Amino acid sequence: MLQDDLKTQMRAYMEYLRDAVVLEATLGTDDRSNEVRGLLEDIASLSPKVTFSDKGHGTRIPSFVIRRPGTDVQVCFAGLPMGHEFTSLVLALLQVSGHPPKIEADVVAQIRALDGDFHFETYFSQSCQNCPDVVQALNAMSVLNPKIHHTAIDGADFQDEVERLGIRSVPQVYLNGEPFASGRMEVADILAKLDTASVARSAEKLNDMAPFDVLVLGAGPAGDAAAIYAARKGLRTGLVAERFGGQVMDTAGIENFISVPETDGPKLSAALEAHVRQYDVQIIASQLAAKLIPAEQTGGLHQIVLESGAILRSKTVIIATGARWRHLGVPGEDEYRTKGVAYCPHCDGPFYKGRPVVVTGGGNSGVEAAIDLAGIVSHVTLLQRGAHLKADKVLQDRLLSLPNITVLTNALTTKIEGDGKEVTGLTYSDGDGGLHQIKTDGVFVQIGLLPNTEWLKGTLKLSPYGEIVIDDHCGTSVPGVFAAGDATTVPYKQIVIAMGEGAKASLAAFDYLIRLPVTAKAG
Repeated sequence: MLQDDLKTQMRAYMEYLRDAVVLEATLGTDDRSNEVRGLLEDIASLSPKVTFSDKGHGTRIPSFVIRRPGTDVQVCFAGLPMGHEFTSLVLALLQVSGHPPKIEADVVAQIRALDGDFHFETYFSQSCQNCPDVVQALNAMSVLNPKIHHTAIDGADFQDEVERLGIRSVPQVYLNGEPFASGRMEVADILAKLDTASVARSAEKLNDMAPFDVLVLGAGPAGDAAAIYAARKGLRTGLVAERFGGQVMDTAGIENFISVPETDGPKLSAALEAHVRQYDVQIIASQLAAKLIPAEQTGGLHQIVLESGAILRSKTVIIATGARWRHLGVPGEDEYRTKGVAYCPHCDGPFYKGRPVVVTGGGNSGVEAAIDLAGIVSHVTLLQRGAHLKADKVLQDRLLSLPNITVLTNALTTKIEGDGKEVTGLTYSDGDGGLHQIKTDGVFVQIGLLPNTEWLKGTLKLSPYGEIVIDDHCGTSVPGVFAAGDATTVPYKQIVIAMGEGAKASLAAFDYLIRLPVTAKAG
């Protein structure tokens, strides 16, 4: 099952196992069960501390439990955890064997203090970049607290369950049989839902932080570059990070990041995080900014109010909050979100195997989505609002070469239809005002990005499109506040440009600080 290169990697990981573990599988005679058996047997062959058994009694076939003999510590997978979930499998092996998860001590104590009966189930797809964060967070929590149980389920292997539950997007998390959450989450996000008092405790702790020289908001390419440059200057640097990588995490193939011929979003995001952590940067994780209170005078302390209620203070602020997928804003979109309306073709595409889908948007993201989906679904209809596609020619050529794609131009989506449970169709108007209907099981929205700047209205100067207006030094309308990346007016939203802008903003903040009067520098 495992190729030679993966076996070599796994053999190296197995050196970190502490105690013995058992891979206890519940298998049938189907092809998928045989694949799971081959995977587990290969893993067991790589370390004397790992034992394979096919005497499991799970309710799903195929499934397997990783458990530490003589304890209540275990993690369960249903289906085949390959693709993006292979890392989740490796971490589960290590953590069940006794290798500690990379979680701060106070958070570990909080997890262990949770009292109740928590049976989590997470539905994932192997192509989903966001799913591993959720799976790994819940696996780690189940290892730390025996009252927490978690099963990670490959939706592709359990289509009957997926259909019964109406799942059309991942990750989807259920707690004790009821919907708990959807979308990417980390440990802090899960704890905030389980332990509501934790938000107040976290805010109180953050309020006690000493002022920063540079406080960076956002941990995408622009924010990470800004934090690294600031830390290298010896400045006291903070980084408010909802998630490392930002929109990059939702990007599959990356082939235009100069000097790296080919990579993908999760790999680049992990590299960004690792690079930031090499420096003395105070990372304030799983937090979002809610309000900027500018300093009363030049050289004073700006305040950032977080959604948790905490307040951080800093001599300079670099805003790199990025952007998010733009919504259509038509009837049916909100009603059928996660029930046929999707925004990530890589994550949710597998749930539409053999079904017809629609992609809205003829730019690079829309055309790339249509190309990717064409290899999974029965047919793709691409709707372009204008008269011509806007994607790069190389992408258009590839798109038009595929037999199961139809391109409709001058097509404006007006409504998403459904039967109350899931999407059944879409209505669009043509250039002459006529209305047309398309039968479809899914609508993938790919019409560009919106800057995450609503919280800045009335505080900073914004463009008509909501972008932060900056000068050629990344300065905003408030002295000491800088901005970089997709949230700003800088043209061409590209990873490499965002990184350069983050570095520029940090250098500008440093220049601002060294020019302050001595009394102002002292705070």
